[in-house]
Amino acid sequence: MKKQFAIFDMDGTLVDSMGYWNRLADEFLARRGFPPLPPELQEESIALTMEDSANLFIRTYGLSETPEQICSEINGLMEGHYRSDVPLKPGAATLLERLSSAGIKMCVASSTAPALIDICLRRLGVRDYFEFLLSCEEVGEGKNRPTVYLEAARRLGGTPENTVIFEDILVAARTAKGAGFSLGVIYDVNSDAEQPQLKTLADCYITRWDDPALPEWLGV
Repeated sequence: MKKQFAIFDMDGTLVDSMGYWNRLADEFLARRGFPPLPPELQEESIALTMEDSANLFIRTYGLSETPEQICSEINGLMEGHYRSDVPLKPGAATLLERLSSAGIKMCVASSTAPALIDICLRRLGVRDYFEFLLSCEEVGEGKNRPTVYLEAARRLGGTPENTVIFEDILVAARTAKGAGFSLGVIYDVNSDAEQPQLKTLADCYITRWDDPALPEWLGV
């Protein structure tokens, strides 16, 4: 399956950061003396942009801050982790080098702010593999809609037919597949409950980036 373009999610896909993100909302709310989001709202928040998540906090807890202020604080909390201790997933750097050598153009499409992605990927030494970093914030919609993927493909010069998307959570994977992209799924421990559905949905399912099935599937 030779593709010309590849779009990577960031958190839980390229880097092992979902545990930090999953604790971030609770950390933010605990600072104000609030309990964590109830389970149904946690599920809803997974595919939201950060601004939409901030609005969810405002509605649920009656916070007085603006969405922009809340986003700034949450970004500040996560920035510390991106600067210091969020690791690449095993085998990611080797795969990126292989795809780059094969002439596949790549980008990152994420719910995370591009400035934070840039900080993390530069520290990890892989930023230069990507043509650009695109955020759901920039397109105004989360990954429950295909806008960020379609815009990323357009900027790369590709189409759904010649582009593969790599994701780790079900809502994003469904969106990517529904928009006509080839779908690669990498396992992340933080989405354990979704794995049976992800395996069914994926064109290629792997547990690590150094899985030998992946280069064969990609034709590189």
